[in-house]
Amino acid sequence: MNDRHAQHLQPLNPLAVRLACREERLSSHTNGLAPGHVQGNLVLLPKAYAFDFLLFCHRNPKPCPLLAVSEAGQWALPALGQDIDLRSDLPRYRVWESGELIDEPTNISGYWREDLVGFVLGCSFSFEEALVEAGVSVKHLSCGVNVPMYRTSIATEAAGIFSGPMVVTMRPMRAHDAIRAIQITSELPRVHGAPIHIGDPGLIGIRDLAKPDYGDVVSLEPDEIPVFWACGVTPQSVLLQSKPTFCITHAPGCMLVSDWSNRELSLEPRPGIKP
Repeated sequence: MNDRHAQHLQPLNPLAVRLACREERLSSHTNGLAPGHVQGNLVLLPKAYAFDFLLFCHRNPKPCPLLAVSEAGQWALPALGQDIDLRSDLPRYRVWESGELIDEPTNISGYWREDLVGFVLGCSFSFEEALVEAGVSVKHLSCGVNVPMYRTSIATEAAGIFSGPMVVTMRPMRAHDAIRAIQITSELPRVHGAPIHIGDPGLIGIRDLAKPDYGDVVSLEPDEIPVFWACGVTPQSVLLQSKPTFCITHAPGCMLVSDWSNRELSLEPRPGIKP
């Protein structure tokens, strides 16, 4: 199936976006879809790894801000919205075996196991809406491409088998926009919070901004500086190093669109979410 971004879905509600994924009418990134609603990164792991990954998220809240956890074997996730099916409601998935990527399907029903536990992590797409509302330029949105993502030399804090380098997103900004972006995102820790680095990418192990590990290239103009946020693709970097026997994640940029409003995000944990 061709990789498609369904721009015509933007006015519709989150359920409509999820149904478009379920019916395979949407197979590309969800950036800009269902404005005003929280999107999440997905990790599905066998129950044997679930506690260690939960601990990993708690130890690394910048790249892995935990929004919700499913029961083992349950593809529904009522904490995040009605009629969610984790097997089909993302545009594209990645299936891993012992750290090796074996498939990128649009539906994972054929890979589903009764011991899988789902973890949904906060996504920077939510804070981008706050930036745009404040008049901060977000370049990849205006260019209609996915945000560039890079593996760094920043080590995450290990938990059980899980360890590895942090992944970051990069947004070119003029200095005044960067200052405003820091102020805004520092109030949204459940979607990565404030940037972790500004300026020279070499200081965090990034050799070439023109060669992102995930996402698309976004050019840096002479009057712009690169601003880096922790990224929910970090678990995929960790999987390459930790090599669990089986795992499923979202494909970069292809998120789960929830029923939560971005305006519900705050400094305090959302009531009722239980590991």
